[in-house]
Amino acid sequence: MKRNIISIVMLLVFSLSFSQSKKDILLTVNEKPVYTSEFKRVYNKNLDLVKDESQKDIDSYLDLFVDYKLKVEEAYAQKLDEDKNYTTEYTKYRDQLSRNYIFEDKITNELTLEAYQRGLEEINANHILVLTGYEDTPQDTLKAYNKIKSIYEKAKSGQDFETLAKTYSEEPNAKETAGKLGYFTVFSMVYPFETMAYNTKAGEVSEIVRTQFGYHIIKINDRRQRSEQITVSHIMITDTGNDRTFNPEERINQLSVMLKQGESFESLAKQYSDDKNSAINGGRLQKFRRGDLRASEFEDAAYTLKNVGDISEPVKTKFGWHLIRLEEKHMASSYEDEKEFLEQKVKGGLRSKIVTSALNNKIKEKFKYKKVGDYLPFFESYLTDEVFKRAWNYDTIPANNDAVLFTIGKKQLRYNDFAKFINDNQKRAGAFKQKTSLLATFYEEFETAELKNYFKENLELENEEYAATISEYRNGLLIFDVMDKNIWKRAKNDSLGLQTYYEQVKGNYIWKERVNAVIISATSNLMAQQAQELLSQGKTAEEVKEQLNVDDKVNILISQGVFENGQRELPENFEIKEGISKVYSKNDRFIIVKVNEVIPSGIKALEAIKGKVMSDYQNYLEVKWMEELRQKYTVDINKRAFKKVKKELKS
Repeated sequence: MKRNIISIVMLLVFSLSFSQSKKDILLTVNEKPVYTSEFKRVYNKNLDLVKDESQKDIDSYLDLFVDYKLKVEEAYAQKLDEDKNYTTEYTKYRDQLSRNYIFEDKITNELTLEAYQRGLEEINANHILVLTGYEDTPQDTLKAYNKIKSIYEKAKSGQDFETLAKTYSEEPNAKETAGKLGYFTVFSMVYPFETMAYNTKAGEVSEIVRTQFGYHIIKINDRRQRSEQITVSHIMITDTGNDRTFNPEERINQLSVMLKQGESFESLAKQYSDDKNSAINGGRLQKFRRGDLRASEFEDAAYTLKNVGDISEPVKTKFGWHLIRLEEKHMASSYEDEKEFLEQKVKGGLRSKIVTSALNNKIKEKFKYKKVGDYLPFFESYLTDEVFKRAWNYDTIPANNDAVLFTIGKKQLRYNDFAKFINDNQKRAGAFKQKTSLLATFYEEFETAELKNYFKENLELENEEYAATISEYRNGLLIFDVMDKNIWKRAKNDSLGLQTYYEQVKGNYIWKERVNAVIISATSNLMAQQAQELLSQGKTAEEVKEQLNVDDKVNILISQGVFENGQRELPENFEIKEGISKVYSKNDRFIIVKVNEVIPSGIKALEAIKGKVMSDYQNYLEVKWMEELRQKYTVDINKRAFKKVKKELKS
């Protein structure tokens, strides 16, 4: 509702103007200048949208323009721009709109395309891991790095990678798995690991890469085109537990024979499959690719099936025994098909940090960012360990210690600003073990937030297109709120005022002559005549319908109620009088009317037309209110500038 009204209001919304000379001032509202460029831009923009021809007249449009300016001025006077609902909705829109100007979507699109292209390929690899966390001491981190570097040199010299993994890797179960990862694709691994894997050729060992788990090296065994998605159904018989009254392998073989004898796959799945989730759907699974199910035996058997309807022999996996039927081979998805899904994946995890870092760098470069000093020595002492318990109390840092952290444009961010940020976000402090890592993470978040805010604050001053768009939305919201407060809610809640208004103007709400009647619309003149005859015999409308609508054929339609003269349900030139009318022809239909009562013309009751009266009352209140605003605020129109504008707009 609110957004629909805003879209109407915004037909009359006008953008901010940039510095212009006095001769370009069209008018002033309380000595605040409004420029000719603003009027021309919005007039031209809205010309095709305005349906009322009078509003296309430039002089009439100027009146609307002045009304708009007065409403905005009054909204600020009533401090509606400080209302929480307004600021929340405006900020949300500003944040979304500014994305187009700080290149966030561009960077996200680049990562989305990268993910799609990587997703076309699968990689088979082994890896070696040396554990270290981002909160480890520099000494422990260096120790881990030296260890992985030593292993890396052995691997590059040609030593067997699997043997190295079993000997040195700190990954759990590395002695058994030799670091085998099988085939994986995009989003299967953390982003730095994935990137290193995709940047390494088959048969080679990667450079050292660090993730949140530690240091890795990767041996790429194979790269292949990723398989297309397929859909299959299956029947599963588990072979775990001791409560079986039959041999699972024997049961799956029996079911296989029954299928070959022509039994229904769906029926057997519903009755016997231990996968209850798919059994209710006849065994049908969601579509998948190789690697999605983490059951290579199942996937291999499924991808061996050539034709839709083919059924596998019994297949053994860690889940039990399966019979698999191929249902569909899906065509390859295009980038556009997958873009929305990929965007959501990109916005999560470490890729989001790539976007943030790129944005920060662009903003820093644009606005001459400068980091002034190292905050760590001060904050490691100032911030107590209570923060890990979420119980740290922020105390204002004295002016002599409130140093500058960094500058962005003309804005300085100080120690107190960062301290407030820590205080407001300390509920997340429990996730950290060391103060240094907490401070580093919080500082990064604080800096990012302040850089974005500064960009948004200055964007309106630097970009005319953005300024116009954001001004339209901001003032559209304000106009809605000021109208809602002063007109719409007032009219809705002022029942006495509505009644008084109605009494003053009720002569405008007059019923024409009306009839209480039954209207029968027939498919043919013959049917209309038969209905007319039945009505004259005293039959009711329902009895007429029951007699004429036979054999599932609708020959007549019936409407009953009170109808005003000229109402579309009545025939044209209908003669109002009690009784059964003649047959009228209308739009290939044949109409007869049985008038039970003729109701004379009269004033409409308020309850019968309350919506219409409410709308008129709102218009009345708005006219009176605008008169008050014109008295309250001084509007001076530059007639010479307006004459010039009219000439330019008409040319």
